[in-house]
Amino acid sequence: MLTNLNMGDRGLANPLDSQKKASYQAHFYLVIASIPAGKVLTYGQVAQMAGYPRMARAVGRALKELPKNSKLPWFRVINAKGELSFPLGSPSYLRQRQALEAEGVVFVGHKISLKDYRWNGD
Repeated sequence: MLTNLNMGDRGLANPLDSQKKASYQAHFYLVIASIPAGKVLTYGQVAQMAGYPRMARAVGRALKELPKNSKLPWFRVINAKGELSFPLGSPSYLRQRQALEAEGVVFVGHKISLKDYRWNGD
């Protein structure tokens, strides 16, 4: 029993952890909702603008948990290399790429120029 407590029981979530997660996710979603059409942010930039620097991976997890019918422009969030994070050619990759191209974002190969398309928050 003590070993299980030390390892943590994923079935018994701490309500404070859940509240904290909901709080930072809400901040991430507000930043993402603000990204204008034709612009992108990296996961790290979303975290930074939301007030949670060094939580880029949490941005990715928050986006993964979005409902399928969400209106949030999740597709405007890319990785720090200017690439989409889905496997190249996968259905999710193609969906994200098509959504960005429909907004005028140009890919060179499989990359987006952050210099040209990164949103600066203005």
